[in-house]
Amino acid sequence: RCFYDQKILQKSFGLWKEWQTVCRERELSLRAESHYRHFLCGSILHAWRAYVCQQQEKRNKYCVAESHAKKQKLLRTWRCWLVYVGVQRTKRGMQSVALAFRERSCLRISWAVWRRQHYQKHTGHKMNILALQHWAQSLQYRAWLQWRELYLYSQNEKQKESRAVTHHRRWELQRCLRAWLGYLSLRRVKKHQNELAQELHQSRMLQRCFSDWRLLLEWKRRIHAHQKALEKQTALWTLFAHWKHYVLRVEESQQCEMAEEHYRHHLLVLQKFWNRWKSRL
Repeated sequence: RCFYDQKILQKSFGLWKEWQTVCRERELSLRAESHYRHFLCGSILHAWRAYVCQQQEKRNKYCVAESHAKKQKLLRTWRCWLVYVGVQRTKRGMQSVALAFRERSCLRISWAVWRRQHYQKHTGHKMNILALQHWAQSLQYRAWLQWRELYLYSQNEKQKESRAVTHHRRWELQRCLRAWLGYLSLRRVKKHQNELAQELHQSRMLQRCFSDWRLLLEWKRRIHAHQKALEKQTALWTLFAHWKHYVLRVEESQQCEMAEEHYRHHLLVLQKFWNRWKSRL
């Protein structure tokens, strides 16, 4: 009885120990699931914070880039406006200088006329030559200004034309590349279709040849069985059977020759239509 009690205690202790291990494993699995959920939540929160920070950085960079672009545009317009103001100032200064020079030249001309009336003719002639030289110089200066304006305008037009030509070349290259890629894809599709058609034709030809061979073999087997049955009859029937077999052989050879001729003709037609189909494809 003591041994029996010890065995019962051992069994109950083993069952209690197993139950404790199961409870502990269940508790560990629950802890692991809760830890995994917390880890997933933490990773999702970290990824979301990183995404929000990245979006904020992108927005900040976009704002900085936009402000920089606006500043660059304002700086360019300011520089162009300064250049325009400088050109206008130089034009106004040149106009004032030209007017003053014109007034001085008029005074000099009147003074030369007065001196010509009082002095000798050769001095008046010299002054006229000087006035003509001065007028030619003023005309050259005006022509040089007009030439410079036309030269700047032509340079701007040339730059615009070069940009347009480069843009057109890029567009043409892109169009040619797209057309070439479309041609390659179409060529691959056609090649695949040709391969499939060849495989289908070969499989059909093999099926037809196998079916003809099987029919011929079955027909030969039937003739052989019929010959064995006819051998058991009388001699007269044997002679008649031989004669009939000879006749059937002759007809069979004729039919085989006709069938072979028909099959060759059929193969020639098929080859002709196959070549036409390949040439058209």
